[in-house]
Amino acid sequence: QLQASGGGLVEPGNSLRLSCEGSGFAFDDYAIGWYFQAPGHDREGISCLSGDGTIYYLDAANGRFTASRDNAKNTAYLEIKDVNPGDQSVYFCASALDWGLCSPQVPSYEFDDWGQGTLVTVSS
Repeated sequence: QLQASGGGLVEPGNSLRLSCEGSGFAFDDYAIGWYFQAPGHDREGISCLSGDGTIYYLDAANGRFTASRDNAKNTAYLEIKDVNPGDQSVYFCASALDWGLCSPQVPSYEFDDWGQGTLVTVSS
């Protein structure tokens, strides 16, 4: 099970860190993906974190997104710096057994389990 948190109202220019806590499985054996979905748009991929912490950034990522994980805490993170209105979305984390699936082109269907998402609203 995955639980995403850390969303909420954030002012433009500020930073935000989202968390994704896993439970009920061996967290470090699983790859974690971060995705976002803005209203009226398809889900887009930000990053794939392999079990050992190797990071692959996907097409929707930009230099303001930083993904990381702390396997001791069963938690993955997504930091968003200099937030702008275009970042307003629901952010999801997802997991899949890490057989080496992470790459810059990993498709979302490779992930088996999706958290409920956390909404980020950008407004001054």
